[in-house]
Amino acid sequence: MNGTDVKPSVAPGLRLGGVSFVWRPWLVLVTLLLAAVTFLVFCLSIGVGDFPIGLPRVLATILGRGEQVDEFVIMDLRMPRALAGVVVGIALGVSGAITQSVARNPLASPDILGITGGAGATAVFLVTASGGTAAAIVDSVGVSAAALVGGLGTGLLVYFLAWRRGIDGFRLILIGISVSAVTEAITTWLLATADIRDVARSQAWLVGSLDNRSWSEVQVALWGTLVLLAVVACVSFQFKPMHLGDDVAAGLGVRHSAVRAALLLCAVLLAGVAVSAAGPVPFVALVAPQAAMRLTRSPTPPIPASGVVGALLLTGSDLLARTALPVGLPVGVVTAAIGGPFLVHLLVRANRR
Repeated sequence: MNGTDVKPSVAPGLRLGGVSFVWRPWLVLVTLLLAAVTFLVFCLSIGVGDFPIGLPRVLATILGRGEQVDEFVIMDLRMPRALAGVVVGIALGVSGAITQSVARNPLASPDILGITGGAGATAVFLVTASGGTAAAIVDSVGVSAAALVGGLGTGLLVYFLAWRRGIDGFRLILIGISVSAVTEAITTWLLATADIRDVARSQAWLVGSLDNRSWSEVQVALWGTLVLLAVVACVSFQFKPMHLGDDVAAGLGVRHSAVRAALLLCAVLLAGVAVSAAGPVPFVALVAPQAAMRLTRSPTPPIPASGVVGALLLTGSDLLARTALPVGLPVGVVTAAIGGPFLVHLLVRANRR
């Protein structure tokens, strides 16, 4: 060649199995800033209530240096609710990022695919079938377990119905919408034929709420989410080359069908864990990955940032529902008010394309 050869600059990164993973400082910086804002909203949420506690006292109590009264109010009464919001938000955000990445469609989320609807229908069936005789068992254990099993079963059903020598994103969404419509019809029928007291309990749970969370519920959701996040972190390295196409991924030695199945299973389980802890909170899994993708300037939904945005969205919505509105509302009402217009925006953009 005439002249000087110029080598393209490559950002520092990590190489695994011949695949390079580029280090993106902007993504890391934005994720850390979002985590800091989430922690601030988390602390503000703890301090809000009939017995208000200032931010310095909240921080001192979290660090183990608070007064006895503050420790009782924060650690025993308010911390489970606030921590449940963070855990459920992370689980929904990561679940949405996985489903949107696998389907390669911004409309793919546990809400649209019927996973949360299946979890809700199973839980409502348990509540209405048990009646008042097993109310204590249902309220403490049964609803959470039923929601987890129902979400897993619905997710597996959608996956097998959409499988045709692989997973096509458009077919996955269409089948998910159909299954979601069926689960909503089943839920409506169960509520229409149930006792009015069971309907009241079911409706309060179906909206999606963080009220009256206990430490036992939070611990189950926390450990379940941590285990699933560890699995996602291990499998996601194999998922990176698949953005270049299945042929390229296969040439690099990636078993793309197995990787997709494993990630979708983790997404379904994360959604089931979230629903079992807080009910089917709508639109968090849809909005969080898209918001994270725009904030981090990432071409695909970033999994860590999506989880942080999900936690921020759910915790902030719960704080808004308890402070800015004239009456206290379940957090699902606020997330629906935010996610509904965002879904319309995504549909309009998809139609223009």
